[in-house]
Amino acid sequence: FSGVLTEEVLRALLELQETLAATTAWAPGSGRNVSLQDVCYAPLNPTEPRVDDCAVSSVTQYFQNNGSRLALTAEQEDGDKKGTVNWRDHLIYCV
Repeated sequence: FSGVLTEEVLRALLELQETLAATTAWAPGSGRNVSLQDVCYAPLNPTEPRVDDCAVSSVTQYFQNNGSRLALTAEQEDGDKKGTVNWRDHLIYCV
């Protein structure tokens, strides 16, 4: 992978997504604060969406938008080859 896609970049994206998900803004026309769940596309729960219901298109979805899952590693054996798989291997497998 190039320097554009690193674990640090993915962690920064996760942090940005969490910040955006928690952002609210005053909507004078509604007379209340609105948030992502008020404007997001939530096809599985369209009537009363929570932030977790919002459809997100992001590379971090391959890790369920979860930093702990991004950090997971596992030992893998393929015949005589042994090694440790990490987020890169998971991403390659998914795409």
